Amino acid sequence: MSTILLVEDNPHIMKINAEVLSLHGYEVLRAGTAAEAREQLRWHPANLIVLDIMLPDGNGIDLCRELKGRYHIPILFLTALGENQDVVEGLRAGGDDYLPKPYDLEVLLARIEARLRSDAGSRRYVSYGNLKLDTVSSAGYINGRDILLTQKEFTVLLLLAQNAEYKVSQAELMREVWGAESEMEKRALWTLISRLRKKLHSEDPRLEISSLRGGGYLLELL
Repeated sequence: MSTILLVEDNPHIMKINAEVLSLHGYEVLRAGTAAEAREQLRWHPANLIVLDIMLPDGNGIDLCRELKGRYHIPILFLTALGENQDVVEGLRAGGDDYLPKPYDLEVLLARIEARLRSDAGSRRYVSYGNLKLDTVSSAGYINGRDILLTQKEFTVLLLLAQNAEYKVSQAELMREVWGAESEMEKRALWTLISRLRKKLHSEDPRLEISSLRGGGYLLELL
């Protein structure tokens, strides 16, 4: 099931869009402001964002630019009919598609389905900030420079990047890399994370793997 984040300050439009998407099998997250959108993404991963350009606490174009710097999530803009400059600026800010208001709900659904298919076809690369991971060659790059990952390092970093800004448990990482959980694997994971931190910091000091209480790690931008 794909998760769609709706960022819309009009309660009537939000209600209709959310109900239609839910009826078609999507899980829906709702945000009426830019701040609420940031908070939703902090706690809930989304597969696509439907973003209104006009928001009460900011500009959807600026929010798009900000989110694209932190997440690999396609963004579909909703724009006022005839506002061509908004369309141009939105696409240049990283938006993947747009739909002028008023729109037919079937067209909205079709645009969402098409964008999700396109995104699924481009999953070779997983990106977060300046980090880019190639799932075919098992290579990692920061600002285009190969950070020379071992296979185990790549496996751990890929899982963290796929869940960027969300906790990944020690147990999950150990099962993914070694297929087992024990004190030996726990020590090996700690050593591996230390090596990864050095490789990330050497190219981009903002990329951090944070240790969390209760045993887990989180990839974030400081």
